[in-house]
Amino acid sequence: METVERQSRRDCVFPSWRNSSRSLSAIPLAKDANVASDGSGFGGITVAYNTRTREEVDAVLAQAEAAGAKLLKPAQEAFWGGYSGYFADPDGFIWEVAWNPFFPIAEDGSIRIPAEV
Repeated sequence: METVERQSRRDCVFPSWRNSSRSLSAIPLAKDANVASDGSGFGGITVAYNTRTREEVDAVLAQAEAAGAKLLKPAQEAFWGGYSGYFADPDGFIWEVAWNPFFPIAEDGSIRIPAEV
């Protein structure tokens, strides 16, 4: 998979994936993130940051909060068997930070979703 980095106006780097498949979850994300699904609380999607370990979820949430993010939901055991929490960045975008023991992250950062999922 080829990745291309794009520079934003705020000097943040956002990845763009070419020739990759994407999937959307049917989980009611607003409820899971502890925000209202109507009005300005939720824009319909979240950005997900996947970690290699359960402990890294807590570290990333703490780092985001220290950088000015608002913690929306502290990390906790998830119904699907992983561990996750949510924060809103200073622009109001909602991020999920998650560890999924069923989708290990390879050395190169890719996630190989098992065929039986």
